[in-house]
Amino acid sequence: MIFIAGKSADLQGLFRRYPANGVEHACLTTLSTSRTRYDYVSVDELSFELTLRGAIVERSELLRRSGLQFEVFRRAYCNRRYWNRRADGGFEVRSGVSAAAAVRDIYENGRAYGTECATAMQIVYYGALLDVVSEAAFDRRFAGMRLMNWHDIAPTLREVGSMNRATDYLAGDRRYFANPDVNLQTPEWQGENVIDLGDGTYYGHGMGRRRAAEIIAELNQNRRAARGVATRSADGGLRSAYLMDAAGRPDFAKLYGAFGV
Repeated sequence: MIFIAGKSADLQGLFRRYPANGVEHACLTTLSTSRTRYDYVSVDELSFELTLRGAIVERSELLRRSGLQFEVFRRAYCNRRYWNRRADGGFEVRSGVSAAAAVRDIYENGRAYGTECATAMQIVYYGALLDVVSEAAFDRRFAGMRLMNWHDIAPTLREVGSMNRATDYLAGDRRYFANPDVNLQTPEWQGENVIDLGDGTYYGHGMGRRRAAEIIAELNQNRRAARGVATRSADGGLRSAYLMDAAGRPDFAKLYGAFGV
């Protein structure tokens, strides 16, 4: 159910705004048919969320094609023209460099960068915001930007780092596939951060665009050995990887207010 300024939304009018095969239309369908009540102060606020969700999906695909490499933090690297690599493997925008330009460089020169999946998720969200807000507003909000994990993220996007159970899951949500019996020698396989693309597929850095069953199968190939038998040939009672029933998503209302759009 969608409510605008406390009143039931004009669904026919809303649906006419978006192509039937688009991400925004699909999200609108989920929101309007849900048993959960979704409140917006205005149609513009709802439109901002739908547009940003569409941009998140598009940026996921662009990042997948960028050539960005997967590396654990101790081996992370970046384009030093735009970013400083910190001792912990995180990246920080160089002094005097536009945050918008630094983010765009990752998409344009992805092979100059290597990092883990949590950082890639942040890059997706920052890239999507660049598509819907002005560059000047982006630079004001994210001057001195840092990229790493969920413990080091701008307050404006902090909610993306918190996984919460939801009634509905929509394109643009961050989801997580957990691997509870990961091989401790390869902790980078303990799980996979992904973007829900809204069509039954997910983008995960290092895995690309996959269906849930494919991601689970890949994670299951990287579990610890059990009963003396290699995990690759037998489960030995190990727990399967699984998609968590939770999502990390931006606070769209806060973003709408922060950027004054």
